Amino acid sequence: MTKSLPKFCFVIHPLSLDDVARYEPGAAGKGAPIIRKIMEWMPSYAAVHVTGIRTPDGREAEGWFVAAPLLPDQMMEFPREEVYKRIVRAIEIGAELGAQVAGLGAFTGVVGDGGVTIAERSPIPVTTGNSLTIAAGIQSLFRGAREMEIDTTQATAVVAGATGSIGGACVRLVAPKVRKVILVARNQTRLAKYHESIAGQLPCESSYTTDISAAVRQAQLILTATSSTQDVIEPEDLQTGAVVCELSLPHDVSRRVALERPDVLVTEGGNMLVPGNPRFERIREPGTEFDLNLPPRTALACMSETMVLALERRFEPYTLGRGIDINKVIEIERMATECGFTLADMRAFDAAITPEKIRATREAARLRGGSALSPVTAQRAMGAPST
Repeated sequence: MTKSLPKFCFVIHPLSLDDVARYEPGAAGKGAPIIRKIMEWMPSYAAVHVTGIRTPDGREAEGWFVAAPLLPDQMMEFPREEVYKRIVRAIEIGAELGAQVAGLGAFTGVVGDGGVTIAERSPIPVTTGNSLTIAAGIQSLFRGAREMEIDTTQATAVVAGATGSIGGACVRLVAPKVRKVILVARNQTRLAKYHESIAGQLPCESSYTTDISAAVRQAQLILTATSSTQDVIEPEDLQTGAVVCELSLPHDVSRRVALERPDVLVTEGGNMLVPGNPRFERIREPGTEFDLNLPPRTALACMSETMVLALERRFEPYTLGRGIDINKVIEIERMATECGFTLADMRAFDAAITPEKIRATREAARLRGGSALSPVTAQRAMGAPST
């Protein structure tokens, strides 16, 4: 008897009003107040059927993206129980379709207690996907450093959102590869307590601050993992030749960086190439591909973690809560590699970063003063007085 395919579901939601039009083309042209009002009462629904995922050794999986249609600010502002209800209903829909494991995307994995309450109410195991997101983000950050010819052993790195589940794990994984790491978060008390708890375990110099601008001005490597709905990285703060890796959705880096800082490399950290010939078909319009706003065969790392767990038949709550087990990050990275998932090509501001673009960025950094500079040298290179 043929063994049935393992199945997963993944909870999605629009990150912006532009996303709403991608989810539902009929929303295009409608005003923001109308769209937001509609989303207040719109129920969760199955949006996408995912097929064609196939590992190099022939294993396959199928799944569904189920929409919990709320914008990020609505998820943060609505009564917590209402948001939980929407997310759990989305998972129930996936389970009714046959899913054996569920993944939480974007703010559905942030709201509340990092998926713990949702998992308790879910009919199937739940993962936030944060373990593979972390692994992909660290790979992306240091790939960017290699491209910009930064000597990471002499570099200062900033982790923004350091007290979050993703940021906290990234601090531990970045620290062995750099000279200094600066932890940034909004809550001073929580940040100070977290830094005190880990500083003695870090193999490099460390400090912390709630002033992200001050931190970024000292750094050659910046990794963002915040839950902010506003820009937190501005062009005037970035050093010449810096690398910024975004793990946050919505984006943390101001689009002004793309226009004003050709000498800085920004990359989205959490994208992976899915093995096989994956198809993301809209359920309401059969035969129509769902626009993930990503290149072909590309999925977010949190989506990919859910797919990997299905392929491995690991139907378990793999990544949950605020604390991330570093061993699980290492394990899911290994499983993903064995399943044929690889880091996607670099991308930023919804566009591919070509080899030509990388060369141009390197050259702009050289013309402006080089990469991996000390803060004082960088200031001089940019024409600013040193202090």
